[in-house]
Amino acid sequence: MTTQPIPEIAENNIREHLQKLQNYRESIITQVRRVIIGQEEVVNQLLVVLLVGGHALITGLPGLAKTLLVRTVATALGLTFNRIQFTPDLMPADITGTDIIEEDVTTGHRTWKFVEGPVFTNVLLADEINRTPPKTQSALLEAMQEYSVTVLGKTYNLSPPFYVLATQNPIELDGTYPLPEAQLDRFIFNIIIGYPSEEEELRVVSSTTSGELATPEAVTHAAEVMLFQKLVRKVPISDSVSRYVIQFVRATRPGNPEAPDFINRYVSYGVSPRAGQYLVLGGKARALLEGRYNVSCEDVQKLATPILRHRILLNFHAESDGITSDEIVRRLIEAVPVPKSGI
Repeated sequence: MTTQPIPEIAENNIREHLQKLQNYRESIITQVRRVIIGQEEVVNQLLVVLLVGGHALITGLPGLAKTLLVRTVATALGLTFNRIQFTPDLMPADITGTDIIEEDVTTGHRTWKFVEGPVFTNVLLADEINRTPPKTQSALLEAMQEYSVTVLGKTYNLSPPFYVLATQNPIELDGTYPLPEAQLDRFIFNIIIGYPSEEEELRVVSSTTSGELATPEAVTHAAEVMLFQKLVRKVPISDSVSRYVIQFVRATRPGNPEAPDFINRYVSYGVSPRAGQYLVLGGKARALLEGRYNVSCEDVQKLATPILRHRILLNFHAESDGITSDEIVRRLIEAVPVPKSGI
C-alpha cells in the first residue's frame, strides 16, 4: 500500500500540479537517459501509459533493452518492480501466489497462509508473455482489469498504482501462444521498439563496455504518480476533439457508413469503444507531458498507431497485399477530417 497521502486536486492548485509534473518529467527523463540511449518516442509512450494508469505491450527483437527500459522507468518513478519470465511450464499460482499450510512450532496447530506472488507489486514485467499457455496468461486478466487476484475463492487487492508491461519477441513464433483478443484489448499501447541509429548504437556500445554501468535514482513515489493520474482525468477536452475521436474509432469498423473503402476491403473487425477511451485519456496525458492543459486532434493522431495497431483485425486481402495495421491507421489519419477547432 502507498504510505504517502495523495493530495486533493482543486481548481486553484491545478497550475501548481502542472508545474510539478513538468519538473518530474524532466527529472525522470534525465534518470532514464543515464541508462537508456535513444528511444525517445518509446520512453514518451511509456510515460503516457503510466500517467493514464494502464498497461502496455512492448514488442521488439532480442537485445533492444526492453527489460532494462521497464526496470529503469520503474526505478525513476520510485515504484516497486517484479519480473516474471513466462515459460511453457509457468502456472497461474506462480503469478498470483498460493495458499500453503503453516505449522505453529509451539502449539502444533496448522493454518492456511497466503503467500503473495510476484503480481503484488507496482510494475510487473511479463517477459515474453506469449511463451506461456492461455490458462496462465489469463491469470493476469483479473489483475489488469480489476486490480485484484482471486485464489481459492478469496480475493486479494493489489496495491495501487499497478501496471503490467509485457514484452513479446516478434520473430520467434515456434512454441508461442498468441494473446487472445480479450487480453490484447486491455493493453493501452502496443509499443514497437526498433533498432537504434548508428550514433546511438555507437554510444550504447561505448557506455556499456567501459567502466561501471549507470543506475537511475528515484525522483518521485507511488502517491505522486497516482496524483498525476488524477490530474490527467481533469484535463478538459472540447466537444469537437471528442467527436473526432469517435469518428476515428467508428471509421475502423467495416460496414459502418463512416468507414472508408480501404477499411471495408482490408479489415475484418474494427476497434471497440475502449479504444476511444484510451485515445482520449492518452491525449490528455500527452498534453500534460507537453505542458498543455487541453487536448488537440494532433495528440490523438500521434497516439493512434500504438493504441490501434493491436486492435484492428485484418483479413486475407490485407495479408496478400502486404497491408499492415500501421498502414491502415496512417490512411485513417489522412481520411478522417479534422475539425478546424481541434487543430
